Amino acid sequence: MTVDITLFGATGFTGTLTAVYLGTHLPEGGTWAVAGRSAAKLQNVVDEVEAAGGTAPEIVLADVSDAASMRAMAEGTRVLISTVGPYVQHGDPAVRAAAEAGIAYVDLTGEPEFVDRTWLEHQETALRTGATLVHACGFDSIPYDLGVLYTVEQLPEGVPIDVKGYIRAGGTASGGTYHSAIGAFSRLRQSAATAKERKQREQRPQGRSVRGGGSIGRGAGGKGWALPLPTIDPQVVLRSARALERYGPQFTYSHFAQFTKLPVLAGTVVGAGVLLAGSQLAPTRKALLKLRAQGDGPSPEKRASSWFSLRLVGEGGGKRVVTQVSGGDPGYDETAKMLSESALCLAFDDVPKVAGQTTTAVAMGRPLIERLQAAGIRFETLETA
Repeated sequence: MTVDITLFGATGFTGTLTAVYLGTHLPEGGTWAVAGRSAAKLQNVVDEVEAAGGTAPEIVLADVSDAASMRAMAEGTRVLISTVGPYVQHGDPAVRAAAEAGIAYVDLTGEPEFVDRTWLEHQETALRTGATLVHACGFDSIPYDLGVLYTVEQLPEGVPIDVKGYIRAGGTASGGTYHSAIGAFSRLRQSAATAKERKQREQRPQGRSVRGGGSIGRGAGGKGWALPLPTIDPQVVLRSARALERYGPQFTYSHFAQFTKLPVLAGTVVGAGVLLAGSQLAPTRKALLKLRAQGDGPSPEKRASSWFSLRLVGEGGGKRVVTQVSGGDPGYDETAKMLSESALCLAFDDVPKVAGQTTTAVAMGRPLIERLQAAGIRFETLETA
């Protein structure tokens, strides 16, 4: 029997939150499964879903070290969700299985090296089988990717467009995100080499210009300070812009973290520098990783007080629009919601049939924006001129 959605990695902290959300939002008649190595731990997840009043999933045993089990899992579902990270270490077997099975795949990665490596190793297979591979379906990078799409749709067509994004957030990064960040810092050389190889092989749009930008300066509306963020988010936005002509003949996106006080910005830079330096040597990297355990997460009370707000300023064709994407706890609750709604969108909505590695804006676009709005994530237009 083929189910609509399978969640691989359901026993982790974010995986369990995702399972409960999926189980309580599955449409009538929908079918799903949770997958992982331990039947006992998966049963605990099933019990949590049922306790929340959700539809109980089937249990599927799958292990990244067992290719046959991964293949069977992928062939038994229409949409595969993977929350098994850090993805550069553990993510390839799931995306490989999805590409070979020709199904839809979504994950939470914020690791550029993993995304580039996936394109290099599995793009041809996915194009041949018709698989749809969508990375970064959580706080990385849905608010930015869909927020920019939402902004661009309100600007004139066929004109150069410039969008600047300013993110502010209050919350705790997950243990998995922390481990992924340390891993990415320790692999900057490998990541750069992988990105270079992809750039050499990947075709870019002809007759259109798409580029990133940004330098340290004042924040949105001249308030506070803005620090360029070298995360995966602008990469995702620019890939959407290359794929969609709606972004205009010339498109620029600049991506910033916004701070109200300069000392806080300076402290953030210093802290990032310490993590970057410490991750380069095995002993200090090991010590840093011990500071946060994978699978750890904050209490429901802490998550309830967390938030994020992304301000987007778009200009093109003589028009200016300011939009905002905002919501609750970015690292856990909203991430589980975004990931789940992405899978539900691919499984049940009328979306474009896109093969190969793609983005949320390209593969789901407006239907996913509408899903997220209905789920409580706000997409608002604040100003037009």
